[in-house]
Amino acid sequence: MQGTRPHLTDPLRIGNVEIPNRVLLAPLAGIGNWFVRLQAKRYGAGLAVSEMISSFGLHHRNERTLRELMRIHPDEHPVSVQLFGHDPEVMRSGAAIAAEAGADLIDINMGCPVRKVRKTGAGAELLSDPELALALVRGAVEGSGLPVTVKLRSGLRPGDRSGFDLALRLAGEGGVAAIGFHPRAATVGHKGSPDYALTRELAERVEVPVIVSGGLKSAEAARSAFRESGADAVMIARGALGNPWVFEELTGRRTSPPARPEIVDELLWTVDCAEEHLGADRASRYLRKFYPWYMDSLEAPTAVSDELQRSADLARAKELIAGLVESAAVP
Repeated sequence: MQGTRPHLTDPLRIGNVEIPNRVLLAPLAGIGNWFVRLQAKRYGAGLAVSEMISSFGLHHRNERTLRELMRIHPDEHPVSVQLFGHDPEVMRSGAAIAAEAGADLIDINMGCPVRKVRKTGAGAELLSDPELALALVRGAVEGSGLPVTVKLRSGLRPGDRSGFDLALRLAGEGGVAAIGFHPRAATVGHKGSPDYALTRELAERVEVPVIVSGGLKSAEAARSAFRESGADAVMIARGALGNPWVFEELTGRRTSPPARPEIVDELLWTVDCAEEHLGADRASRYLRKFYPWYMDSLEAPTAVSDELQRSADLARAKELIAGLVESAAVP
């Protein structure tokens, strides 16, 4: 972006969609369902992106994919639905179904480093097949009629700039409306330092917004990445897990950490949403990945954390959580 740098609180336009600020929730595989996205929006995220959804699951109208993964709450707009896949025709169909379900934008995953995704030719594997990547974007644009964005890594291996080169093509001939850029190689996962200088080079060479991700574990880390990278927006992933207050920090609505009752109330809200979404039995298992994020902030007694991980009784889990309002940490 040329001229005066924007603030994170300034609006951002992606295609024809107006985003109220430049702080986004990243797609979180296996986590970013409707209530996680809604939570981020409640605390100030300008846009939330869904967990990655199979274009094949949508194309074949898989019941669980449509009922659970494609559920969109009316209060979370604007919302972006992230799709993955390797077939342009299926991507066209999947994007059309996502648009019908209420998506405001379509994002295509070109960065997932997980082997089972890559071996199908999807995710980060697309960095080695630019023509297919371009065809997938065209399919999504034609199928949905919505702005289409991509999220990708800088390359497959350290020193490889295949993702950077693909991003240039996608922003030019591909017609994407924005690029989510994680400046680390797919093979290193979340290890090592993100290359924000490379992100700055990308932002200076493309006309569409560049959204930086990777390494944004706190509000301060996100502000630093925004400055160093020259990106147009930041995308928070792991930094938001159990900490939706990071969006308030970044949008100037909060200057102090949440108090214990706030954290407890938020976790109870999450439990209630999970129960409504999945039913008590499935929710009791699903929430086991959520509890540790909040227990750390609450400095919960080990006995409580352990019981939450074992409990199949959601009513008991709520009782344990509610009891943390006034409790102190136990060594």
